[in-house]
Amino acid sequence: MGRTLAEILDAAAHGTFPPPDGTTTVVASPSHRDAGVIAFTAHSVVFTDEDPEWVYGALAALDCDALAATMNPRFLKAFLDRTGRSTDTIDLLTVASALPGGPPLDLREIRDPVHPRVVRARKRRDDVRMWATDGGVLVLGRGVAGRWEAAVEVEEDVRHRGLGRALATAARHLVPAGEPVWSQQAAGNARSVRAFQAAGFRPVGAEALLIAD
Repeated sequence: MGRTLAEILDAAAHGTFPPPDGTTTVVASPSHRDAGVIAFTAHSVVFTDEDPEWVYGALAALDCDALAATMNPRFLKAFLDRTGRSTDTIDLLTVASALPGGPPLDLREIRDPVHPRVVRARKRRDDVRMWATDGGVLVLGRGVAGRWEAAVEVEEDVRHRGLGRALATAARHLVPAGEPVWSQQAAGNARSVRAFQAAGFRPVGAEALLIAD
């Protein structure tokens, strides 16, 4: 298994996962912005600049299934208190490979630095770019450990027509050749989960990001 979060993510993107041995690996945060937990099958990765012994001690103190400990609300609350960060939700983490050629969708790039979607994305990503089409937008940027991350938004009155899937597919055409593109979907957002999986994004784990305020 890789020694850095970037190495672990790159391996997972290519189908090689941490050993399903029920343990937790603590690695250094790749940047001040990035901290959190990724739970793969029977193996979690905590990325933080906190003392690893604190992490292991906090997990050991929980009265819960050890396989679920890193995503237990009590551990996440302690992690948030320890770091002074905030979080939104636990997401399904998905990944897909790049596709050749241009996106099969009429997209126009939006260069509005104060667009709400861009402003929100820049709190979590670098090199943020946004494209629009009738009824939806696609945002790409470099997020956790420099990985390419995609997010889409579809207007309510054009839902159920495959636009979410088309936008997610377009993201695979817009990242550099040979690089994976990642996306997070809230577990309860079934429409988003279906759209990304229909676009070829594979679920690899669960992720809780701790956001620096």
